[in-house]
Amino acid sequence: MLMVEAQRVHKTYEINNIRVDALKNINLLIEKGEMVVIMGPSGCGKTTLLNCLSGLDEVTSGTVKIEGIPLAHMNDNELSEYRAKRMGFVFQSFNLLPVLTAVENVELPLLVAGINEREARQRALEMLSSVDLEQWISHRPAELSGGQQQRVAIARALISRPAIIWADEPTGNLDSTGADQIITLLRRLNKDNRQTFVIVTHDPGVAEAADRLIHMKDGIILSESAFSVA
Repeated sequence: MLMVEAQRVHKTYEINNIRVDALKNINLLIEKGEMVVIMGPSGCGKTTLLNCLSGLDEVTSGTVKIEGIPLAHMNDNELSEYRAKRMGFVFQSFNLLPVLTAVENVELPLLVAGINEREARQRALEMLSSVDLEQWISHRPAELSGGQQQRVAIARALISRPAIIWADEPTGNLDSTGADQIITLLRRLNKDNRQTFVIVTHDPGVAEAADRLIHMKDGIILSESAFSVA
């Protein structure tokens, strides 16, 4: 089953009356359950592609479908609701609320969505357990290591049981040990839950864990490599 389908996606920005083609006629298919990594030099369009595929940014031309649904057919409210229910996001900066504990940060999206407090707390505890943080549920972000904070952020991204998780440099703020732990965690969650992961990274360790590696340069896809990951 196709999770993501991009056809002739083009993205142009206007900066000081200068047109910049950030994406140039991108065609890309991503299957349900795949872990896909996008790499390339800074400024090549990786994050722009991630934002356009996820609907955070509009394409200039072309079409993007998620689960067969064209994003362009949704209005802003429908797209926001769809992202909240079917997508999860993980970023280089953890974006945790410093005054909340780990479990409070994770349960927050459910509370905002109207889930009752008891169910939200139970699901948050289960999710933190799945990322091996059950002993840290009452700690605030400042009391956690960078790797632990990123685990909380991943748990928060997964709490709504999304079909697809978008990650932009998820190991970028971590040391090598923390990065290795996050890579292992992402791969385990991908295999256990059969959720689709699309990850932008400079980290070759993330690429080694992927099903498929996409190389970008100057707004185009240069190559794709499929791997067999045990």
